Amino acid sequence: MARLFAGSSEASGEGSMRGSAPGPALDRDQLRQALPLRPSPEPLVVAEAQTRASSVSKGQSATPTDADLTPLEPNRALALADFSPPQVSAGERLIRLAYGLGMPPSAFNPFRKRARPRLTATVVSPLAGDAASGTALRAGHFLLHGVKLPIADTEFTGPRLSPPFERLVHGFGWLRDLASCAPRPQCAPVAERIFAAWFAANPRPGAGPAWAVGNAGHRLLSWLVHAPLLLSSQDRKLRARVLTTFDETARWLDRYVGRAEDTLAEVAGWTAITAAGLLLSEGRARLLYGEGGLIRALGNLVSDDGGVLSRSPLGQIEAIELLVELRACYAAVRTSPPPQLDAILEMLVPPLLTLLHSDGGLASWQGAGAISADRIEALIKASGVRTRPLRDARHWGYQRVSAGKGVLQLDAAPPPLARHARDGCASTLAFEFSHGSERVIVSCGGAAFAGGLIPLRLAQGLRATAAHSTLAIDDFNSTAVLINGKLGPGVSEVEVDRKILSGEGAGATRIEASHNGYVARYGLTHRRILIIRDDGSELRGEDLLLPTGRRGKRGMIAVALRFHLGPHIELAQGRDGLGVTLALPDGSLWQFRSGRDPITLEESIWADGFGRPLATRQLVVSAKIPRSGESFSWLLKKMR
Repeated sequence: MARLFAGSSEASGEGSMRGSAPGPALDRDQLRQALPLRPSPEPLVVAEAQTRASSVSKGQSATPTDADLTPLEPNRALALADFSPPQVSAGERLIRLAYGLGMPPSAFNPFRKRARPRLTATVVSPLAGDAASGTALRAGHFLLHGVKLPIADTEFTGPRLSPPFERLVHGFGWLRDLASCAPRPQCAPVAERIFAAWFAANPRPGAGPAWAVGNAGHRLLSWLVHAPLLLSSQDRKLRARVLTTFDETARWLDRYVGRAEDTLAEVAGWTAITAAGLLLSEGRARLLYGEGGLIRALGNLVSDDGGVLSRSPLGQIEAIELLVELRACYAAVRTSPPPQLDAILEMLVPPLLTLLHSDGGLASWQGAGAISADRIEALIKASGVRTRPLRDARHWGYQRVSAGKGVLQLDAAPPPLARHARDGCASTLAFEFSHGSERVIVSCGGAAFAGGLIPLRLAQGLRATAAHSTLAIDDFNSTAVLINGKLGPGVSEVEVDRKILSGEGAGATRIEASHNGYVARYGLTHRRILIIRDDGSELRGEDLLLPTGRRGKRGMIAVALRFHLGPHIELAQGRDGLGVTLALPDGSLWQFRSGRDPITLEESIWADGFGRPLATRQLVVSAKIPRSGESFSWLLKKMR
């Protein structure tokens, strides 16, 4: 059983999670019927028991060994990227060092007259924006997550925008949308007007969200990639002012990139510095400086299997987009990027694929919404990386099982550390399950979209344990949920064990995981066992609360097991209160059954890929149990 710790050891000095030595084997659990939901025995366990009985009759040992279980195929081996700066000559290393100490570019060519800022190439971005948002810009509105913000009423200074709009407005990500909606002559005047309004409010670097390193990095990269939209005017003074702003922003990032609010923001800053070194005149020294800083920052961003340390799929997407656009900048000047950048990009894609459901869309982990399959497919195509998803992204902390038309995902790691989290969620041991084109069990998601159609006041609730399909005690979070997307104490250790079960005529995957998030308060460890058949038609689960240490042996506690349902599922509750029939939009029928306590139906919400909250339902199994612990078994099975 592999054990994951929060911040136990870190890639390049920042919190990557690594597995420790295997713990004791779970032979006792394998011998018993794990999920006694009905009088008939579990067929997979019976098949194994019959095999062992046959072995005993032939004089062999009845104790299960590793040979009784089909071994896991190892994941595709990922060669770790070299996070050291690119190999350069001694003279170039000296230039990099001097530039990092603040020496201006003109100092490296003292006899050359300093040239005015200019662009050396035009970039063709492989990333397409949202045409609907671009059309809204031409009509006079920013459009984000279903909310329109009139450009004329936008406050370009001060913290008056919601976090998503701050990133859009000050990061100039809207330029990509504008470029995708119409020919350049129709879009350029709109871009120039918005740029002029923003520049009038922010004529020089200062405080506030406009000069957060992450926003400044995204802004400069967007300016450089979509420069034709901002430099199409016939007014020479306007073009000179725009280019001067490019240069001043790059010089500001040179000095302050080390003060980034988090590692991903630092990567955005270094990416912009590197792009400026490629595309602005007299940029050789800046390019050497930027490449070295970028590769170090990327080393601090990703875990051993390529997942970003925020454990956020949105962060994973942002990192991929940054490198894709930077690679386009290298192509514009006909220069090859350092091999480390391509290696890191190849590392970033497989973990993202791990969190895709059977419909090709994204799961709702760490504040993300169900981003559509089309957007994910376009991003992967732009990256140029052809690979398969990781099944066991243990360092990133997610388990994936692809079974027939079904896909099971489990959050099997501690939440991200506070310095990495942006919209951190207390979701340890929550799972999502989809079958075909339908999502059956989900998380609410959408905390990162709060400020659009999802109100900001709901962000805290969407990050809570109760917003995920897992167990909670007394409505407490397994990890403390703080403001500004941060997390407090709670889960610090997760143990994971994954095996493939083989029986007569059927096979399955068994995942067992446990966390210590409730040990400090209640003296109880939450352990979850999931068994999914290879054809994806049946998912069995058991949730156990096990006493740990000397605390919490007396009294009663309230336990709630929540299963949030995908959209547009019709429900019919059984007469005994222990079963619910689920009619999915594709016409299939599923049954959910609880092994001991009645099921209640409650309201829930689910955030789609556009940040829209959709009303859904959730199945809740509630009980009062002694503090000495208890177990809850349940079954989700396809009936038709």
